[in-house]
Amino acid sequence: METSKITAAEAISIVLGIFVAYTLVALPRSMLDATKTATLINLIYVGIIALLITFLIYKLLIKFPGSDIVDIAEYLGGKTLKTFIGMVFIFYFLFSSSVLLRNFCECLKIVYYPMTSLIFIILTFIIVICITLHHRFSSIAKVNLLIIPLVIISIIFLFIANMRNFSLDNIFPIFGDGLFNTFVTGLGNLGAFGGITLLYFLPPYLKEPQKMKKIYLTSIILGTIYFLLCVSIILFMFISLMYTNQIMPLYSAARYIEFGNFFQRLESIFLLIWILQMVCYLTIVAKISLSIFKKITNIRDEKPLILVFGLLIFAISLLPKNYAVSKFIEDYIYHYMVIIVSIVLGVSLLILAYFKKRKKKELKADAQKSI
Repeated sequence: METSKITAAEAISIVLGIFVAYTLVALPRSMLDATKTATLINLIYVGIIALLITFLIYKLLIKFPGSDIVDIAEYLGGKTLKTFIGMVFIFYFLFSSSVLLRNFCECLKIVYYPMTSLIFIILTFIIVICITLHHRFSSIAKVNLLIIPLVIISIIFLFIANMRNFSLDNIFPIFGDGLFNTFVTGLGNLGAFGGITLLYFLPPYLKEPQKMKKIYLTSIILGTIYFLLCVSIILFMFISLMYTNQIMPLYSAARYIEFGNFFQRLESIFLLIWILQMVCYLTIVAKISLSIFKKITNIRDEKPLILVFGLLIFAISLLPKNYAVSKFIEDYIYHYMVIIVSIVLGVSLLILAYFKKRKKKELKADAQKSI
């Protein structure tokens, strides 16, 4: 395992990076499609549930100090389970990030580079990622910490600058298609909290493990607030929800900003910041995937595999036949992957490992009493 450690602020920014990356393409739109005008209420509701799940994950992880979920899988089921869990998370990280990269590059092509081959746009990202992966995890985290505030500021500015275009009537009816859709079927919006996945892998990297609770809970709270801000922009701006089907809704909202004749077309600045954040997200996910692979194969150095993982991301991103297919994967399949892998599988494994550890302690205590 790489020994570079990260601060609490860097850890929080890494988790927020996943929340941010998925809002840049289509996440606010997919949430609005699911719960309509009730999305703000639904987000508060699922945000509280995500916070409770995060607290449970924290309480279980502190029973295994300095271990990530791959280490805990080995404790629970030996090398076989360790390898299986490791490969599941590698697949999850590579598949989800590759599809997101494909969709983001599709949007860039439509908006700015209609005459450029999609392959070259994706390849540009892959080259940058492969170069960045040669740096330590702590260095990547520091860069991410510099860019995340810029992204947050850009979204806050986007919200404030477009307030004159808002219509509060767009939140009615408050419960959208009804209470059942808002609070039951709307639970699918838990899939937006993909940042939970990284929580399983942060413990070995933390410089201050005693701040783990603060890091985990703060990440989810800030992520929920960020989601509320992004969804509010789209919901309040567009009269009909059908307009949220356009390419990169947040980018579309940025095109409405004007400050006289001089400050116009500010969306280009926003897009530059968002591109930098996308590179940070992809690099972090690839770095963690390499770390998992190194752990389950016991190789000494993962750097020779950087190109291999870069080519894997490139190949997977080209698998969808067209933008409609990759958009469907991001809008629907990704949400279910988060719920199944990050919540159901991850939490279940931690619970089983906790009970195994407690059982061992009880047997040890019983053995000492008998002596």
